[in-house]
Amino acid sequence: MLTLFYGALAALVLLGVQDVMFLYEENRCSMTYMYEYPEYLKIKLPKKTARRYPAYELYLYGEGSYAEENKNLLLTGIPVLFLPGNAGSYKQVRSLGSIALRKAEDVDFKYHFNFFSVNFNEELVALYGGSLQQQTKFVHECIKVILKLYRDQEFAPSSVAIVGHSMGGLVARALLTLKNFKPELINLLITQATPHTAPVMPLDKYLTDFYTAVNNHWILKAQDLRNLTTLSVAGGFRDYQVRSGLAFLPRLSQHDSALSVVSSAVPRAWASTDHLSIITEDPKKRMSVLNHHFVRHPAKMFEENPEAFTNLTGAFMWITVKGSKWTYSVYNDSDGKYFAFPLESHRKSYSHVYCENSMLVRKYFFNVWSCFLFSFLFKVVMLKLPDYPSLSHIVIQVPPAVGNKYTLGCEFFKEDSRTVQLPVTHLFSFGLSSSKILLNSTGLIYNVQLQHFNQVRMLQRFLRKPSVYRLHIPWSYEDSITVAKVPSLAEISAKLHIAQPHDDSSLPQLIIYSSPDCQYEVILKTSLIQVLGQIVRFHAGAFPVYIVSNILLTYGGQLSTLRSTGNFSLELVRTAKPYKVEPLISIVVFLQGFNWFREIWESLSLPEVDAAVLSSQDAWFPLVSLILFLFGTGIAYWSGVFFSTSLRLFSSLWLTLIRPTELQKDKLITPRRLCGMIPLALVSWTTCGAFAVLIIYLQYLFKVLKALAQPVNPALPRFSTQSPSNNKTLAEAVNSLKMHITILNLFTWIVLLNLPSLIYWLKNLRYNVRLDPDPCRSTAVILVCILEILMNSSTSEVKSSKLLKIAAKVPLPLSVAMLAFGRMHLYRVPHFVTFSLLLHVLCCFV
Repeated sequence: MLTLFYGALAALVLLGVQDVMFLYEENRCSMTYMYEYPEYLKIKLPKKTARRYPAYELYLYGEGSYAEENKNLLLTGIPVLFLPGNAGSYKQVRSLGSIALRKAEDVDFKYHFNFFSVNFNEELVALYGGSLQQQTKFVHECIKVILKLYRDQEFAPSSVAIVGHSMGGLVARALLTLKNFKPELINLLITQATPHTAPVMPLDKYLTDFYTAVNNHWILKAQDLRNLTTLSVAGGFRDYQVRSGLAFLPRLSQHDSALSVVSSAVPRAWASTDHLSIITEDPKKRMSVLNHHFVRHPAKMFEENPEAFTNLTGAFMWITVKGSKWTYSVYNDSDGKYFAFPLESHRKSYSHVYCENSMLVRKYFFNVWSCFLFSFLFKVVMLKLPDYPSLSHIVIQVPPAVGNKYTLGCEFFKEDSRTVQLPVTHLFSFGLSSSKILLNSTGLIYNVQLQHFNQVRMLQRFLRKPSVYRLHIPWSYEDSITVAKVPSLAEISAKLHIAQPHDDSSLPQLIIYSSPDCQYEVILKTSLIQVLGQIVRFHAGAFPVYIVSNILLTYGGQLSTLRSTGNFSLELVRTAKPYKVEPLISIVVFLQGFNWFREIWESLSLPEVDAAVLSSQDAWFPLVSLILFLFGTGIAYWSGVFFSTSLRLFSSLWLTLIRPTELQKDKLITPRRLCGMIPLALVSWTTCGAFAVLIIYLQYLFKVLKALAQPVNPALPRFSTQSPSNNKTLAEAVNSLKMHITILNLFTWIVLLNLPSLIYWLKNLRYNVRLDPDPCRSTAVILVCILEILMNSSTSEVKSSKLLKIAAKVPLPLSVAMLAFGRMHLYRVPHFVTFSLLLHVLCCFV
C-alpha cells in the first residue's frame, strides 16, 4: 500500500520541516503552532538493533487524544517516516505531524498519517561521513519495525513514505544501495534541501565515497527504480547552507518518476492548498499528483480523469463576450455572473487566451495549460486554444463580491505577437554596457526571451516600470516572481541554480504581466557584485584550499629567504602569485580533452582534476580560480594578522600573570619528548586522530606563547654594535619565532578541517571510545611526530641543511596539486601540508 501526500501536506513538507511557514509575497515567516501538547512515543526496537545502534532511536509523534490512543501502538493510519538532516532533531517532525493531524480531523479521519521520526543524535553528517552508512542501515531496521506495527490490520501497508530533510534525504536514497534492502519498502520519497549531487563541504573521504556510491547506484540501477517516485524541493537563494543546484536530482533515464523543484517556483506554496490523499501503486498517478501540486496547480482539486464539461448551476447572470479584450470590475455586494467566451470567433485569429483577476475563486471546466498564483491578491491563467479543439466556449464564474472590489481582465492573442528576444550583456561588461528594449503595452502579458543566458555564472539585472514579473527557467523549476510597487522601478537579479543542459535549446523567459496602455522598458546589465556573489555561492567550499595554498606559498618563500639571506622573513603579498599556480592546472584541464593524454593520466592512477569536473558541470571558467585565489589571499593575510596579533596579546597577558623562566635549548629528540610523543600517537590510533592533533596543536601553541613572553636577557645588549654575537643570537630567536608562527598558522587550518570528526567523537564518547571510521588516524600519527620535533627546533638547524633547497621548492608544486585535487576533496589538504612539514623535519637532521 503506497501513500502520497495531499497538496496541503506536500506544501508543508517544503515549508514546515524547520517549524516555520513562509509567506511568499513579503517573504515573512511565522511559527506553526498546536493547541495540544506534542508527545514523542519511543518505539521499542529489537535488542539486537538497540545494541548495534545505541545512539539512535525511533519515535512516534502524537498530541492530545491522538497521542493517548496510539500509546498501545494499535495504528490505523498511513506510515510516514521523517529523517532529520545534519545536526537535526527528531522533534522537527512536529510541524508536519501536527498540521497533518489537523487536516485529518477536517476530513473526519477518512485519511490520516502516523508520523514516525528517527533520532540520529544530531550528528554532523554533512561534515563527517563516517556514520552515514550506519544511519542508512538503522533506517532500514526502522522501516521493518514500523511495518510490523501494522501487520494485524486487514489492509496492512507494505511500504512507508519517507520525508528527508537535508542529509536525511540522502540517507533515504542510500537505502537502495543496501544489499538486503527490498525496493518495494518505499516508493515515495520527498526530500527538502537535500544536497543530492555533491557534499557541501567534502571534509573526509567517507563522505565523498558515500555520495559516489549512492549516485552511481541510482544511475546504474535506473530501470529498477522506476517504481520509486522521488520529489526534491530546493530552498532557493535564501538557503545559504545548501545551494539549490546541489538539490537537483541527477538526470536519469527514469526521469518520469523523479521531480526537482525550487520552492520559489512551486505554485500556491505560500497559500492554503486543497486536501488530497491518494493510496496507489501506480507510479504514473503519483507523478501526476506531484506535478499537479508542485508544477502546474490549476487552482482546483486534483482529478484523475477531469471532465471537459460541467453542468453549471445557480442563479447567475449569463453574459456572452465576443471581443478579444474584456475587463469587468466587481463591486461590493454585487451579484454573481457567468461570462462565456465563444471560441469559434477567436480560434482562427488567436492561439492563446489569458485571464487575470484579484481575489477571485474560479472554476475551470477544462484542463488548463498553466496557472500561476503570485500572491493572495493576484491570480492568472493562460491556455493554448489548439489544445482544446472540442471546446466551444470558455466559462468563467464570478461569485458575488462581499466587502471587496476587484477587477477581472481577459484577452485573446497570438504568442508570436507578444514574444520578443533580448540578448544579455557579456559577463565582462561589468555593468558598463546594457541591452534595452521598449515595450508599448497593448495587452496583459509579454514574454521577453533572454538569449545566451545559459551559464550558472551569468547574472543580469532588470530595471523596468511597475508591474508583476516572472522569471521562468524552462530547463528547471526555479522560477522567481517579483511584484513591483508603484511608482518605483523594479530590480531583479536573474541567477541560475544549474546550467542549461547541452541538449536543451530553450530560452529563459521574463514574463511581464502588464497593464494596457503602459510603456515598459527592460534594461539588462551585468552586476559585478552579484557575479562575485554567485562565485562565492558556488565555490565558497573551496576557500580553505586557496587559503592554505597561499600560506604554503608564503612558507616556501620564507624557507627560500632563510637559505639565501639567513632571515626567515617574507610577506604573504609577495608570494601570492597565482600566475605560478593556475597556468599549469589550466594546461592539464585542456590536455584532458584529448584521449591520448587522458589514457596516460589514467595509466598513472591520477585522479581527475577538480577543475575539469566543474567545467563539465558548466560551473567553472578560468577567471573563477583567479578570483578565488585573490579571495584566499585576502583571507589568508588578514587571518594571519589576526592570528599573530592574538598570540602577542596572549603572550603579554601570560607575562603579566606569570613570570616565565628562561627557555633552555635542548636536543630535538630526548627520552622525555619520546615519552610525550608515543602516548599521543597511541591516543591517535586508539581513540580519535583529530583529538591527538588538537592536543599537539595546543602544546605547540602554548610553547610559542611562552617563547613570545620570554624577556630578553638584560645582560645581552639588544642593539649593541660591539656585541655581534649577541645580536646574532637575538636575530636567531626572532627568526625562530617567525618560523613557529608560520607553521602554527598553517596548522590551524588543518585543525579546523579535522574539527567535525572530533565533535562527532566527543558526542558519541559515551557509546564508543574509538572513532570508527577515523578519517585522520594515520595522518594524525605522522603529524604528532612532526610537530613534537618542530616545536623544539630553530632556524639555525634548518638553514645549514642540504635538504633546505628542496624543502623551499616543494611548496609550489604542492600548492598546484592542492588546487588541482583539493577543491572538491578538502580532506586531501592535510596530506599536502604534512608532506611539506615532513621535509622541514628532515632538514633539522640532514
